[in-house]
Amino acid sequence: MTLATPILHTARLRLRPFTEADADHLFALHGSTYVMRYWDSPPWNERARAERFIKMCRTMADDGTGARVAIDRASDGAFVGWCGLTAWDENHRSASLGYCLGDAMWGNGFATEAAHALLEWAFDTLDLNRVQAETDTRNAPSARVLEKIGFVREGTLREDCVVNGEVSDSWVFGLLRREWQPSAAPSGPTSRP
Repeated sequence: MTLATPILHTARLRLRPFTEADADHLFALHGSTYVMRYWDSPPWNERARAERFIKMCRTMADDGTGARVAIDRASDGAFVGWCGLTAWDENHRSASLGYCLGDAMWGNGFATEAAHALLEWAFDTLDLNRVQAETDTRNAPSARVLEKIGFVREGTLREDCVVNGEVSDSWVFGLLRREWQPSAAPSGPTSRP
């Protein structure tokens, strides 16, 4: 089953399918050691990784296993980052949420606003019952994003990743349909990490 990647609009953002023109932005984003310091994979060191990422986004949509969208600022079209739902399981009505934004965009509420918009689409379109997300326990700003949109911290995966050669823990968050509040669309600046 194909899953059409949505085009969504919020007060300040536009979420859209990736194009080849996004490769340079993606490479800069995922090539940043600062942005990637809590990820379980090292920063990208070749632009071809961005091209493969875009191709993987299309494959995911074609296979019906998820949707990743580029995030642009509505006021000037600036690339903000991306947000996605992966591992969509139609039988269990579940998926995993992820996002990555450039550090110049942090502290403006963009991650919260984009994730909320994508979740609103997903709960309606995919008939989800549960969405899961994980974040490194050292990444408190990401945990706050998840909590602002209604996720509940459910537990800790102890020493589940090696990030930049350092063993790290991850928090697991869950959001259930019955807890979802689509009318509570957050926006606006927050404190920078």
